[in-house]
Amino acid sequence: ENQRTVEAKTRLESGNWKEVGRLMNESHSSMRDDYEVSCEEIDILTTLAQNFEGVYGSRLTGGGFGGCTVTLVEKNRVELLIEYLKR
Repeated sequence: ENQRTVEAKTRLESGNWKEVGRLMNESHSSMRDDYEVSCEEIDILTTLAQNFEGVYGSRLTGGGFGGCTVTLVEKNRVELLIEYLKR
């Protein structure tokens, strides 16, 4: 996770959103599979977001075991994503 964080910082600074998203998705998979700190509801939210057009990446944030997600999405798709996730 530490190396992924350092790489994400570099990608953010260069505006490489696609790579930041890939790192976010990998991070969520690691938290879910390696650290086992995710839960079914968060996994559903991240999967829905990750498969939504315009989303670069989505992952669990906070202390784990529930909580919330953070999603990197194209600005013009934010409202559509919010409505999609509400359904």
